[in-house]
Amino acid sequence: MSAAAVRRALPVLAVLPLLLALAACGYGSRAKADDTVKAVPGAAKTDGLDSVRIGYFGNITHATALVGNRKGFFQQALGGTEAKYAVFNAGPSEIEALNAGSIDIGWIGPSPAVNGYVRSGGANLRIVGGSASGGVKLVVNPEKIKSVRDVAGKRIATPQLGNTQDVAFLHWAAEQGWRVDAQSGKGDVTVVRSDNKVTPDAFRTGSVDGAWVPEPTASRLVAEGGKVLVDEAGLWPEQKFVTTNIVVRQEFLTEHPGAVETVLKASVATNRWIEAHPEAAKAAANEQLKADSGTALPADILDPAWESLTVTDDPLAATLAAQSRHAVAAGLLDDPDLDGIYDLSLLDQVLAAEGEPAVDDAGLGVRQHPLLSSSFRR
Repeated sequence: MSAAAVRRALPVLAVLPLLLALAACGYGSRAKADDTVKAVPGAAKTDGLDSVRIGYFGNITHATALVGNRKGFFQQALGGTEAKYAVFNAGPSEIEALNAGSIDIGWIGPSPAVNGYVRSGGANLRIVGGSASGGVKLVVNPEKIKSVRDVAGKRIATPQLGNTQDVAFLHWAAEQGWRVDAQSGKGDVTVVRSDNKVTPDAFRTGSVDGAWVPEPTASRLVAEGGKVLVDEAGLWPEQKFVTTNIVVRQEFLTEHPGAVETVLKASVATNRWIEAHPEAAKAAANEQLKADSGTALPADILDPAWESLTVTDDPLAATLAAQSRHAVAAGLLDDPDLDGIYDLSLLDQVLAAEGEPAVDDAGLGVRQHPLLSSSFRR
């Protein structure tokens, strides 16, 4: 595939409604505002802003945002500018909030990010950093499926038609030599599109024989007696693939690059703290989940879910390009143009200051970065 084709082929189902581009790691579509965090008294404001509005999912795959909120990394970095949080249950609602200017920066999965970019004609958001890799598994009923070949003829759930996990399973099934009609889900394997919140019940009752799902749904199925047959990380070079990105409104990026860089600094600092204090970070993430939703994850679900995720500053753009080729091969992708979806220049500045190398945008970066405000240049 040519470089131009790769740039055109990113994992978004432009032919499907926005609701089909759900990241599949959150439930529903409501946002919950958190107004409890206040600016640091007496501290200078970042870029002269009263607040920066940050969105994320109340889900373990958004560990950087959960921990950064709970431990105050974002607020400490922003100083006299208040970090305001909105907690979302689904990708479309977060994209809508970003489009409406209700949030400035968000943690979100790859499918809604690229769909939002396409539907705005490339005019609204940019991916400015990475956050998480991994945490997706094929969990099966061990009484019905004991090996890969036993998956043939069975009913396997994925979160939604054309979402990231759906494409991954269809690609994997094709590699086994099985034929499946992507739209209907019928073929040598039957694909059942099932919302993550109902998949555990479907698995428990035997309506499905397995599921290709993200955490913590995968660990919920294991807790129901399921067995991990495939960990998707094992299918990728270096066991890395994009699960969660950081996106920003283009208007906000242009007008307040200093604030964006400050949030990216806090994100990198949060990831370093998570890596250095994994048990404390896991507890902090779960505490924030409880604060946001009223319910913490039990240990038998939290522990394996946390173990399967890796925080990362790198958005792993090359894996996004590979995912798109899989979607094209499955007949689900209609060649969207995503040139310029990435702007990693501010992240690269943050990483350079930490003595770390720049990250790759897989040739999909914006060609001209918005000028930094003179007040932020140092």
